[in-house]
Amino acid sequence: MPSFLFFSLLFLSFFHSTSALPSIGVTYSSPSPAATTTNHPPPSPDKISTTISTLKITSVRLPNADPSLIKAFAFTNTSIFLSIANPLLPALASNRSLALRWLYRHVLPFYPRSKITLISVGNAVLDYSTAQEDFSPFLLPAMRNLYLALQELGINKIPISTTFSFFSTITTAFPPSSAEFQQPAGDLIIKPLLQFLEQTNSSFLINIYPYNLFRLNSEIPIGFALFQDYPFNFRDDLVTGVRYFNLFDMMADAVLTAMAVMGHENIPLVVAETGWPSGGGEAGEVEANGVYAEMYLKGLVRHLKSGVGTPLKKDGVAQVYVYELMDHEGGDHRERARQWGILSENMTRKYNVEFSGAPKISGSFGIYFLGVMWLLLGCF
Repeated sequence: MPSFLFFSLLFLSFFHSTSALPSIGVTYSSPSPAATTTNHPPPSPDKISTTISTLKITSVRLPNADPSLIKAFAFTNTSIFLSIANPLLPALASNRSLALRWLYRHVLPFYPRSKITLISVGNAVLDYSTAQEDFSPFLLPAMRNLYLALQELGINKIPISTTFSFFSTITTAFPPSSAEFQQPAGDLIIKPLLQFLEQTNSSFLINIYPYNLFRLNSEIPIGFALFQDYPFNFRDDLVTGVRYFNLFDMMADAVLTAMAVMGHENIPLVVAETGWPSGGGEAGEVEANGVYAEMYLKGLVRHLKSGVGTPLKKDGVAQVYVYELMDHEGGDHRERARQWGILSENMTRKYNVEFSGAPKISGSFGIYFLGVMWLLLGCF
């Protein structure tokens, strides 16, 4: 009987291990007025909700927490990740009643019919290269006020966090074992923020763009950035002896290392943005093309579905959000000018990528595994 129990647990644990995979979501950012044209008017919230369900994507990130969009996802079982714009941080930090007012407008009328599962207070607050104002002093107080306001409303299943940019937060991507949080923000802002995340069972959110790191470093092979299995397509971290086969894992492990240095290696890591542009951007961005974009997305999804995690963490990243759902014409921001969408402006699919589903026991391995289990269990 003990042997029978052992093999039964082994059998069940195999299925459990294949199902514990990172969820893959998508960002939908409402088009700016400069990007809206008569040729491609912005789709309705219901159209956005239906499209995401049709693509079998189970999570959506809404940088612009439009109440009509939140309402459109009611009863769809799509997990919703809301964001609060940086300019709102000073007001939220100074007055909890304003945090309550935000929740009364964006959460309370829809939750739990709309499955709101995460709120990011600000995005890339430490990215001073693009910021017109330093909102970092208001970050943690705003997060605390929003957390306390949720508790006051009796809502304790929506974690609060904030989203960082890799390049303005982490010192280096390689070797990952040498990565730390940039100072002085590391000690002044991120360390107490990590303590807050640990205390409230929340996640660390960061934007990871291998495309941008590839463009900054000419020594990175394109195949390494695109999850391609080429000979000698790897990089070794000589400190840990870990071998990396793609740039995404290398960047993720750099973040995990920086968190571990501060004693918070157990906080889940969520990649709030990642993607590869199919066009646009500055002159000379020849790698921003549809072929490479599809290779990156297929490689990313295949890697996440494999369940292997990252070299330094078996669980890997907890969630990944692809940037973004659809292209936007025009725009006044360089990232907007690049075409990141998995759909074109008219909402037709650009790539043949299946975002949902999990590995199944199939083929010769599946037959072999089930056969062995049948023989072993048949002995008892």
